[in-house]
Amino acid sequence: MRVGVIGGTFDPIHTGHLIIAEGARDALDLQRVIFVPAGQPPHKRSSRISPAEHRLEMVRLAIAGNGYFTASRVDIDREGPSYTVDTIRLLHDAWGSDVRIYFLIGGDSLAELPTWYQPQRLLEICQVVAVPRPGYELDLESLDVEIPGAAERIQMLSMPLVDLSATEIRDRVRDRRSIRYLVPDAVERYIYRHRLYRERTAG
Repeated sequence: MRVGVIGGTFDPIHTGHLIIAEGARDALDLQRVIFVPAGQPPHKRSSRISPAEHRLEMVRLAIAGNGYFTASRVDIDREGPSYTVDTIRLLHDAWGSDVRIYFLIGGDSLAELPTWYQPQRLLEICQVVAVPRPGYELDLESLDVEIPGAAERIQMLSMPLVDLSATEIRDRVRDRRSIRYLVPDAVERYIYRHRLYRERTAG
C-alpha cells in the first residue's frame, strides 16, 4: 500500500495544501493521503500558533468529501517536539511493513532539511517527495553536499505552482480582507466563528 503523508502547522490549512495532496495522490498512485497537524513544531517555538484542536478541526473540515484524505492526530497526542522522523516512525509502527510512506515536502522546507532532526534517517525510512514552491529552487546538488546521498533518495514532483501561505491568510483575516477561495468554505466559516487570527501572529 502506498500512503502519502503531508505534515505542517496547518494554521490554517489552505487550498494550496489540498492541491499538493491531490496532485501527489494522482501522480504517485497513492491509496491514501494523511494530513498530520504538528503538535509542537520545533521550528516555531517562538511563534504563537493556534491550539492544536482548532488546527486539526480545520483540516478535517477541509478534507471532508475526499475519500482518499484522512487526518491524523499522531503528533498532537504525543509529548515533546514534533520531529518528522519520529512521526514517520510512529506511522510505520502503526501501519506495518506493507505500507510504503511518501512524505511530501515543499521546496521551501526542502532547503532547510539539513537543519532537521535526523534528516539522514528520515530519508532512509520513507520516500521523500519534493514539491515545488514559488520562489524556491529545488537544488538537490547542494543538498547532497550537506546530506550525502540525499539526491538519490528524494523524488521530484512536477505540479502547478501555488503561491499561497498560511501567513498571508492570517494577515488577511486580521486586516478584514477576504479569504474566499484561499481556504475551503467550511474552513473560512470556522475561522470567523471562532474569531481566529484577529491579532497578528509570527511565523
